[in-house]
Amino acid sequence: MKVDPAEVTRVLRDWLGQQRWYAGKSREGRIEARLLATLTEVPHTVQIWIADVEYDDGSLEHYQVPLVLRDKPAENLDHVLVGSVVDADSGDPIELYDALHDKEVTGTWLRAVQTEARLDGVDFARSADPDEIPVHETSLALTSEQSNTSLVFGDVAIMKAFRRIEAGLNPDIEIHAELSRLGARHVARLLGHVTARIDDEPWSLAMVQEFMTTATDGWQLATASVRDLMAEADLHAEEAGGDFAAEAHRLGVSAAEVHADLAESFGTSALDATDLGDRAAAMTARLDSALAEVPSLAEVADGLRQAYADLATYGEPVLAQRVHGDLHLGQVLRTVHRWVFLDFEGEPAKSIAERRAQDSPIRDVAGMLRSFDYAARHQLIDVRATPQSEFRATEWADRNRSAFCAGYAEGGGLDPEEAAVLLRAFEADKAVYELVYEARNRPNWLPIPQASLQRLAQSA
Repeated sequence: MKVDPAEVTRVLRDWLGQQRWYAGKSREGRIEARLLATLTEVPHTVQIWIADVEYDDGSLEHYQVPLVLRDKPAENLDHVLVGSVVDADSGDPIELYDALHDKEVTGTWLRAVQTEARLDGVDFARSADPDEIPVHETSLALTSEQSNTSLVFGDVAIMKAFRRIEAGLNPDIEIHAELSRLGARHVARLLGHVTARIDDEPWSLAMVQEFMTTATDGWQLATASVRDLMAEADLHAEEAGGDFAAEAHRLGVSAAEVHADLAESFGTSALDATDLGDRAAAMTARLDSALAEVPSLAEVADGLRQAYADLATYGEPVLAQRVHGDLHLGQVLRTVHRWVFLDFEGEPAKSIAERRAQDSPIRDVAGMLRSFDYAARHQLIDVRATPQSEFRATEWADRNRSAFCAGYAEGGGLDPEEAAVLLRAFEADKAVYELVYEARNRPNWLPIPQASLQRLAQSA
């Protein structure tokens, strides 16, 4: 089968805007598709396409779109139909589907990893024994993904395909490879990864890790605790049966241990006054950009600017190292024995160079604290909040934020209470990022970061 890139471009124009992982929903731009590689033609042709998106402001993004080409419609794949085109040679109809949801072909990736194949310029690397790659298991696409697409193979492995891609080794692969070699306790072991070489640069396409079969998502545990509290009309957070504070404390200890592993693997440095000034300037620039999209942010802008100004004039060197970069409750799993940290690729909106740069570990602490606010208040989104429910949500968030910070200090990390200026600036920057994200994707969630920004602006 052969398809014209112009035809793929045509169908992607409509399809991309409907995908959760596509970041260009609120911007105008031009899309052009190009074929990267053909992975197999049995039982169906599977190809990796790149969608190049050039926005009207001149910025450029690239998205990985694996496609399976079928000569007949497949009813079980109707929900992932990308579009219909014609064979460039025969003129016969071809149905294009998202290949990552087609169980008949997803094994192509694992078989190639197992054999360390090179298919049409795409390299498949293995970092585990061949028999640890579950090539005979069928896949299940997870529905909770936001910026990528993940497939679980049996109860053994999980493959994450990166959607927005760029030149350079993805930090998620890099960090998991190093921490796996270190034998770090709080990460899932890397089994393999997939890389394309484009214009003599490596582009990370996917990674395969061990799957934590019995683990529970941190967000689910935290929000269940909030539900338990809300169901108890006359109990405080520490009295409710589902109190989460002990787990929040253990999570803080684990975060400090992960940071220690990262420091051992990648080394440390120090941020001086110039570095802090540059970070404060970048935060201010993000605030200015956010104001254009969410004008109501102007009500707290002065207070946020003061928080960033305080960071710029902090006056003391700050420890810097590799960090998670996008830490929140959805990025951690609770197993029977420990907390496991996932997704070390950092904020998808940032470049790989930015995500690989060393930064203060307080940035990760701020991200987790923001997540406790989300867990506490997300149940109030679709209901009429009362003063009592608002009080209980605030009480739960404050209790677990404090427990996490205490655990982090106990685990050997910098005591967040002694780094209030850093924490406030990083948390405000994260909340501004969240505000823009919610405005673009979930407008009904806007009250969560808005309430936090009010608090952060006042405390500044």
